[in-house]
Order: sequence, then structure tokens, then C-alpha cells
Amino acid sequence: MSETASTHLVLIPSFNPGEKVFETVAEARGQWTPVWVVVDGSTDGTGERLAAMAEHDPGLRVITLPHNQGKGAAVLAGLEAAALEGFTHALLMDSDGQHPAERIRPFMTASREHPPAMILGVPIFGADAPLIRVRGRRISNWWANLETLGAGIGDSLYGFRVYPIEALRDLMRQARWMRRFDFDPEAVVRLAWRGVPAVNLPASVRYPSAEEGGVSHFDYLRDNVLLTWMHIRLVIGFVLRLPLLVARRMGGR
Repeated sequence: MSETASTHLVLIPSFNPGEKVFETVAEARGQWTPVWVVVDGSTDGTGERLAAMAEHDPGLRVITLPHNQGKGAAVLAGLEAAALEGFTHALLMDSDGQHPAERIRPFMTASREHPPAMILGVPIFGADAPLIRVRGRRISNWWANLETLGAGIGDSLYGFRVYPIEALRDLMRQARWMRRFDFDPEAVVRLAWRGVPAVNLPASVRYPSAEEGGVSHFDYLRDNVLLTWMHIRLVIGFVLRLPLLVARRMGGR
């Protein structure tokens, strides 16, 4: 039986996810109410089918964007709508079946216990994890911990997280970045700069095969170029904020 909350919701950005999205949404709904899906200009017919599901499920809402804008932009659209309805925290999970719905409740509990914090998933990889993904994220994690002076970010790329809505919404309104694949790592670094603490919790990650309905929009060249440019921006920002970060660290905050 799903748990109902008036402050915390599950937010799922979705772009051409294939059939796996329906299983993902059903599993999330089995754990939590409400669940919102932001359809980011999907052209595979899943948006219309999700909207039909929502007509018969008051715990499910579908927000449809007219064209594809990127994961971060879809998240921001969801945050804006959630804030208007009084929600304070959002758990983000991907629509492609990678994230574990059974960890929704423990993450929400941690968020309630630490309201100012971002609750970050630290991935537990299975045998299906592509080696290039496992090794590649070590580089991003190294940079993220350098850029935050070791603020405790367990994993910079894993998108299964609970964010304080107002802190993240305010951050994204002031920045032109974080609208596409750069959203996950840049959001945690910039929130850490603002003093938002990180609580790390383990969560499994799955990589469904094509036969299982898995769909990936990750482009190794395009998205690694995007991440490289992102870290260049963040290193510059880190240097400019270094005195503040050192003072905060020395003050034990």
C-alpha cells in the first residue's frame, strides 16, 4: 500500500522512455502518493498513455511539455508546479527502470529527518552495469568532491535523490545551465556551495537490456563534452568561492 504525503512527492522526468515507463510509474505508485510525471516532449506515444493512466488514478499527475527541453528543464517545470501546491521536497527518479522504487520510502524518511538536506543515492551496481559507466563516474565524482572541497557528495551522477524544492528551484532560476544531462552533477555541486548538506544512502541501479524494454538516450561523445564543459565552469566557480568554502569547512559547517 502506498504512503500518502502532502509535503513530499515523487517526480519522474520522461522522454521517449519506451514501455519501461509504465512499470516504473506503477512501482512508484505502489510505494508513494503522489507521483508526478513530466513528459518532456515525448514522441513515442507514452505521454498520451500516461495521461490516460492519470485519468483513472488520482495519485498520478502528468505534466506535458510541448517539446523536448532536457532533463533539468523537465525537473524545473515539475518543481514550479509542485511549489505552487505547497510541496517542500521532491524525490527524483528516472523513467527507464534504472532506479529502485522500493527505496522511495527510506529516502523520504531520511528527508523528513533532515529537511534542509539533499538525500543522495549512492549506486550499488549489478553485473549488468556497463564498465564504462562505472569507471567514468569515478572521474565525475573526483571533480565534484574537489569542487565542493569534500562536502560529502557520495555520487555526483546517480539521479535517485530527494531535493528541498525551494533551494533547488531558486538555484535553477538563477542559472542558465543544468537543463540537460548536466543537471544531476551540477545541481549537487551548486547546492553544496550554498550550504545544503548531503546525506548519502545506498540504492541499487539496474540497466535493463533492449529485450527488457530498456532505452538509453546517453550519447558518450555529446554528453561527455557537456560534462567536461560543466566541470570547467564549476572549477572556475570553485576557485572564486574557495575562501568561503575554506571558512565554512574550518567552522565545521
